[in-house]
Parts: sequence; structure tokens; C-alpha cells
Amino acid sequence: MKTITKILGAAFFLSLAIGASAQNGWNWGEQVDIAKEKNVLYTDAKKAKNYKAALEPLKWLLENTPDLNPSIYINGIDIYESLAKKEKDPAKKDEYIQKGLELFDTRIKYYPEDESDIQERKAIYGYSFYKKEKDQYFNVYEYFKKAYELNGADLRRGSLVAYMDMVYKNYLYKRLTDEIVIDTYSEISEALAEQRKNASESERKKIDNSSDLVDRLLTATKVEISCDFVEEKLGPKLESGDDVNMAKQIFRLMLKGKCLDSPLALKAAGIIQSDEPTYGVAKFLAQKNGQDGNDAKAIEYFQEAAGLTDDNSEKAEMYINIARIQMKNGQKSTARNSARRALSFDPSYKDAFKLIGDLYMTSFDDCKKEQSQVQDRAVFIAAYNEYRKAGNSASMAAAKAQFPSIEDIFNEGKEEGESITIGCWINVTVALERRPAN
Repeated sequence: MKTITKILGAAFFLSLAIGASAQNGWNWGEQVDIAKEKNVLYTDAKKAKNYKAALEPLKWLLENTPDLNPSIYINGIDIYESLAKKEKDPAKKDEYIQKGLELFDTRIKYYPEDESDIQERKAIYGYSFYKKEKDQYFNVYEYFKKAYELNGADLRRGSLVAYMDMVYKNYLYKRLTDEIVIDTYSEISEALAEQRKNASESERKKIDNSSDLVDRLLTATKVEISCDFVEEKLGPKLESGDDVNMAKQIFRLMLKGKCLDSPLALKAAGIIQSDEPTYGVAKFLAQKNGQDGNDAKAIEYFQEAAGLTDDNSEKAEMYINIARIQMKNGQKSTARNSARRALSFDPSYKDAFKLIGDLYMTSFDDCKKEQSQVQDRAVFIAAYNEYRKAGNSASMAAAKAQFPSIEDIFNEGKEEGESITIGCWINVTVALERRPAN
């Protein structure tokens, strides 16, 4: 009776020990001593980098105590990865890689609470070995697809880029449709944009570099971007609010698809500019509003663009664009002021001189008093002087043909070289010249 009691007591205390071990994250199973021995053997072999020696005890643990502890999968994957990296025989190498992939799946089976992280690690593992193996491209793509479904925007930045690389490579082998490419690109872009929201300045630069790489991979596919597709699929997502991340994605796709005439492109650019003002987007908005006849908005954005660049040539270009709008609307004095503002940034900007010359050239009817041919035609001399600064010989010749004739100069008692002040809005002084004889 005492013997039975002792046995029952020992069994009771053993069950408590096993239960305690399980509670501490270790489930040694029914063969505790053997399991512990195998665990020591394989971990010691791993530490000694004797990876082949680790395989037998590891295999025993995986077969007999599959829920022992996550460490047997973490270490097991490391072991197979190390063996695969060193293996020269292609068949044996692939066998090790596949064993590692199987361990990811088995770990998910026994520890499903960690599935999202494990699936991403599986995708990275597969990518590291198969990113140049075309026969495995689709499998790796599927790993990343699953990882994205589980993690969404929490997928690591490097994983998102690798995912897009697999999209690109599978598309080259006609394993993915245009729509899948664009949809996946959209998801990846949205994820990177989401990560950028709360990132530090240094991290933002890394995310931007990743986004640029993802964009280049999309471009490399040469997939045809349909303007209708972007408008129908993504356009409604801007209707609910000013989602800057969605706006950036739409604008990038429309830029690639040459859909910038679409009102959706204008709307997306406006949202982007409100959130993160840049010279390029401001210039686009200015040009688009100008094309649509929204002159006040166009001028506003050209001015904003000029303030967003440190390049004086770009500043000059923005102000000459403003001057052209003002000239078109008959605001000649204001247009000249804008052209002179352009010259203040770039004194050699020929377009500014040409525009001022055009303003003078078209002011004869506005400014003539019909009391003196010499005085009235002096406006063409002013135009000529501006054209000369612009180096525009054709315009110079056209202006010179309208100079006062020698007869006009003689009859009015004037002399060539004499200073003539032009009134009206022009208010400049020129040296009198005669037009060439026919």
C-alpha cells in the first residue's frame, strides 16, 4: 500500500512539475528527460555551428514535442537557413530551404497568436533565397500577399519593397494581371504613406526612398495605367475627405498614366499641396488653373511656387508666367512689373525682355495721340530696345520697320539720337532712330 502511495505521490509531483514547466512556456511532453536531453544536444550543436549535428535531436523534438516552445522553430529555421547558405549542391540546398519554410507553417499551427509576424518572416526568408529563382517567384509573391493580408500597414518597410519586387518579377512572366499589379501597388503605397505619418524626419527620408523604389518598380513593369481605372477605382476614395495619402497615390498613377488633364488630378494635387507644399505641385496647379481659365488661382499658385524654390531661374519662370496671364487680360503695366520681377531674380532672362517688348509693340493704338508721328512711333523704338536685350532678331526687325521715317523726323524738326520720352503707361525715354529705307 505504501509503495502505491509513493508511486501516486511521485506521479502527482511530476505532473505538477510538468504543469509548471508548461506554464513557464515549456511543454516537455511525456518523455521529459529525453526531451530535455534532445533540447540540450541540438542547442549546443547550434552554438558550436555544427548545424548538421543539430538536425537529429531537433527532428525528434519536432516530432514528439511540437508545442515544446517557440524556440525550437526559431532555432530550427536558423539551422536550416545556415545549412542552405553553405550548401553547394542545388537539390540539397533547396531541401534545406523547404524545411525552413515548413517550420514557419508548423510554428503558426502551434502558435497561431503570432501568425502575422511569422508569416512576414516566412516571406522575408523565402525572398532571401528565391528572389532570383524565377520558378519560385509566384510562391514568394504568395508569402508576401498573405503577410500583407495579416499585417497591412504594419508590414516592415523592407518587406513592402520586396513585395513590390515580386509583383514586378511575376508580371514579367505574365503571372499577374495589370489590375492585380495596380491594386497591389496601391496597397503598398498606402502602407508606406501610413507609416510616414508618425515617423521621425530621418525615418521619413528612408520611407520616401522606399516609395520612390516602389514607384520605379511599377514603372518598370510598363503596365498600362488606365485613366478610367484610376478615376473609377480610386476617385471615390477622395470624396469622403482630404486623404493626402490617397491623393498622392492617385496623383502618381495619373502622372504615370498621362491623365493630368483629369479634374481628379487637379483635386488630388490641391490636397497634396495643402498638406505638403512643393514647387513642382504648385507649378502644376498654376498651369492647370491657367489652362482652365482660372487666372486668379493660376497667379496665386505661380506666386506660391516661386516662394517654394531657391532656384532663381525657376522664380523668374514663375513670374514671367504671371506676366503672360496679366498681358492676356490687358493689364500691361502690371504685366511689365511682373516681368521686371522675373528679371530681378535672373537679369539675363530673355523671355522677360521679349514680353516687355511685346507689351510695347502692342501699345501703339493705346498710347498714340496722333499729334506727332515721331512721338507716337517712338513706342516701337522702346519695343526694339527690349527685343535687342532678348536677342530676338525677328522681333527687332518687325519693330524697326515701324520706326519714324526720316521724313517724319525732318518735318518735325527732330534729329536722330535725340531723346524722346514716351508717356502713357510706358513712361520710358529712348534715343530717336529712323526706320530703314525700303
